[in-house]
Amino acid sequence: MNLHEYQSKSILKQYGVPVPEGVLAHTEEEAVKAAEYLQGATGTDKFVIKAQVHAGGRGKGGGVKIARSIEEVRDYAAQIIGMRLVTPQTSKEGKLVRKVYVEQNIYYPGPTQPSEIYMSILLDRQKGHIILMYSPRGGMDIEAVSEETPELIFTEEIDPQIGLQAFQTRKIAFNLGLKEEAYKNMVKFVFALYKAYEGSDASLIEINPVFKTSDNKILAADAKMVIDNNALFRHAELATMRDLDEEDPTEVEATRHDLNYVKLNGNVGCMVNGAGLAMATMDIIKLSGGDPANFLDVGGSASAKRVEEGFRIILKDPAVKAILVNIFGGIVRCDRVAQGVVDAYKNIGEINIPIIVRLQGTNAEEGKKLIDDSGLKVHSAITLKEAADLVTHVLK
Repeated sequence: MNLHEYQSKSILKQYGVPVPEGVLAHTEEEAVKAAEYLQGATGTDKFVIKAQVHAGGRGKGGGVKIARSIEEVRDYAAQIIGMRLVTPQTSKEGKLVRKVYVEQNIYYPGPTQPSEIYMSILLDRQKGHIILMYSPRGGMDIEAVSEETPELIFTEEIDPQIGLQAFQTRKIAFNLGLKEEAYKNMVKFVFALYKAYEGSDASLIEINPVFKTSDNKILAADAKMVIDNNALFRHAELATMRDLDEEDPTEVEATRHDLNYVKLNGNVGCMVNGAGLAMATMDIIKLSGGDPANFLDVGGSASAKRVEEGFRIILKDPAVKAILVNIFGGIVRCDRVAQGVVDAYKNIGEINIPIIVRLQGTNAEEGKKLIDDSGLKVHSAITLKEAADLVTHVLK
């Protein structure tokens, strides 16, 4: 589950990670009140107005502005709220901005030069270890740093059974070139950040930038967090942070019907029971000359109702030119799935694209007979090769 910056920072703050003071605003009037509050609470005379969408690169798209007065806060909030923000991580249509985060200015004069640092924590599933990645060259162009100066990207590998060790935090602060007070503050920052990662069951925390102020404070100037969906049952308070407006509407609808659906950019819809078989089905589609339009797992005990809902969701994608249903009858009976396909076809009405149904396992022959005798425009198959050949045929 992706979180907004303001949500991520509220979680980080709970674990002792220093963050700038900020207030969420849904309108320009709320933004002005937020700035007035921050001015009184922190003494700041400049403010950062940040669009709150699930996408990086907001600054490059015009979604982050520095306001030097309360009046500029009003103007920038009016510009950003309601805009469709296009960044390198959005589609060409961009994302609608519904709210902004008004934050105190942390760029101020002091005895040392401020600096921006990149830091992230994520799971290396292959090794079963946690990776803390960091660089002294943080900011908007971190991708360029990775490509042009990879020697400035450092990693620290953490065994989750042992946890983050003190020598590792000192090594990180040293590699970042920090000294004295900034060095000590970075050590504390890294410990708190790792604690937040573990405590919230995050799969990713990315801070870009971690900001060293001119008076050697270390702050999370930005924050991106992704929470492991499988752990949300342990975090009821985090589950309420889910923003459905930021998610694909079709994927949201699929969740309501207990379907595992992810939209892709291809032309062949697929409906499968089991994640492994779904991956193999997408390979079949590619090998047959098509491109998968989605990942859709109806589960091991797929009912006729769930099959029908699966069809409705796939058919909402105008790019779909054919549908491949690939079912292995282990727990579920193939004839039940076949009946679901027939019922869905009749209930939905005329379907103007080819449907290929491949059934194997319990009652596969009975299921194939149901499909063949239905009189509907549905192609049935038993083997993977038959299904692949039919996909090739209908796409011609």
